[in-house]
Order: sequence, then structure tokens, then C-alpha cells
Amino acid sequence: MQISRKPAWLRAKLPSGPGYNAVRRLVEDSSLHTVCQSAQCPNLGECWSRGTATVMILGNICTRSCNFCAVQTGRPLEADLGEPARVADAVRRMGLKHVVVTSVARDDLKDGGASVWAATIRAIRHQNPNTAIEVLVPDFKERMEDVDTVLDAKPDIFNHNVETVERLQKPVRVHARYDRSRAVLRHAKARGFTTKTGIMLGLGERQEEVEQCLRDLVADRIDILTIGQYLQPTAQHLPIDRWATPEEFQHWKEFGLSIGFGVVESAPLVRSSYHADEQSHKYTGDEHLNTANQLAPAQG
Repeated sequence: MQISRKPAWLRAKLPSGPGYNAVRRLVEDSSLHTVCQSAQCPNLGECWSRGTATVMILGNICTRSCNFCAVQTGRPLEADLGEPARVADAVRRMGLKHVVVTSVARDDLKDGGASVWAATIRAIRHQNPNTAIEVLVPDFKERMEDVDTVLDAKPDIFNHNVETVERLQKPVRVHARYDRSRAVLRHAKARGFTTKTGIMLGLGERQEEVEQCLRDLVADRIDILTIGQYLQPTAQHLPIDRWATPEEFQHWKEFGLSIGFGVVESAPLVRSSYHADEQSHKYTGDEHLNTANQLAPAQG
């Protein structure tokens, strides 16, 4: 089926302004990767313009080949043990009150990169004791000892995306599983952490499947849910099945809140880290999490 041109509600802000340029320079000078760039996020212009970026650790080459994701797939380089300190320093220089850190999947590493995850969280906390830390992690192949390595470093929010409904897991995520992702999220919740996950619309899901997915996630006691439109990165990735309308996104937001989610962010351009500080404030009511992330002057 031929999908019509991108609708008006999916127009994103173009990169521009002093905030955008400052973030770009800081990312380049710190030799950091961002999911904004690697995953071709449509919100890069807006987020960088307001002084925020989602840092991607453990390199920019993923060992998995999910059919929706623009991140490069292949044989990763050796883990960079100096990366945690550079990330922490970048967070300090950006003056972030809320930072989101994600990573590629590193199935080539014995612990899936969990030790680097923990070192990054601790380094950020050491240099930025008042910054809320949100982590968006892979599933670590459901090795709970590796998940615990991350949790023991005490992030403020533990995020892992299920991405789509159960029936579409194999064609969309290839090497991941719906039950595995749910188990990882349940484990974090059982340890007392605030949990978060997200799905995309436009991959061929049916309405009853979306409803069941949301009910499953509520049963797992997920606190924060994000829902956004799938955008095809290249012709080699899964095609877009449909453009979900703003009205449909509003429906799922209202439905999600009605069945028990604490926060539901649902709109075409919503992504896991999009305005994550505001999502967290809605859930926790903590005023410092609602402070717009402003770029602070660089300090050495």
C-alpha cells in the first residue's frame, strides 16, 4: 500500500539558533554520540535548540538489526572506559536538571555493557548530584544480574521500550521479545524504581492489540508511557503502514490514564526522551525535574 506524503502534524523544527549550535559543539568536543543523530530523531532541532540532547553510550554501532531503527548495525569497537567521565562532564557543562542516557545493544560484551552503564550513572551523579538521571536501556537478554548492575547504580527512572504490540515483535525487533522486555521492566519495578516504556504506531498494529499492550503494561505497573508515530528511516527499513492522527494519539492518552498509567505522553512526534524532564515532573511532582534544561556556560 502506498502511503501518502507526511501530514502537516509531523513537521518538526529545523536545527537553528545559539542553543542548537552550543549543544552541537559540546557533543563534538566531548567525542560523544547522541541518539538524536544516530536514530535520526525528528525532534533534534527542537531539543538541541533548548539545550538538551540524549547521550548514547557504548559507541554508535549496535549488535542488533531492528527493522525500525536507523542506528548503524555491525561489529562495535571496544568499549571506551573514558566515556563515563566525558558524559558526566558534558552534563555539568550543559547544566542539565534531567539527563537521559541510552545505548546501543552490546551483545558482544559479557555483561552487555552493564558495567559501563553503572560507571556512567555514578560519574554523572558524582559531578551532578542534583541532576535526575533517566536511563533507556536494552534488555540485556533478560540477564537480571546485568539489569541489577544498572539498578544498583541508582538511576532515577528506568526506561526500556517494548516498541510495538506483541504480534509485531519479531518483524520489528528481530532479536528482542515482548515477554523478555516485560520481565525486565517488572524486575525494575519490583526493586522499587520508577519505570517507563514506549510504543510506536503505524507499523500495522490493530486497535485491539494496542489496547491489550497497554493493559499488559499497566499490569506490569509501568509508571510512564510514551506513544509516537513510526517514521521509516530508509527504504531498507519497515514501511509505514499508516499515519496515526492526533485524535488517535489523544484517544490512547486518555485510555492509558483511565486504566492506571501515571503519565502518558502520546502525540505523533513523541519519543522516549522528548521533554523527558516534563514527563518526570508530571509523575513525581518534583519541581526541580520541571526546570527547562538550559545550557550553562562551559566551565573548563
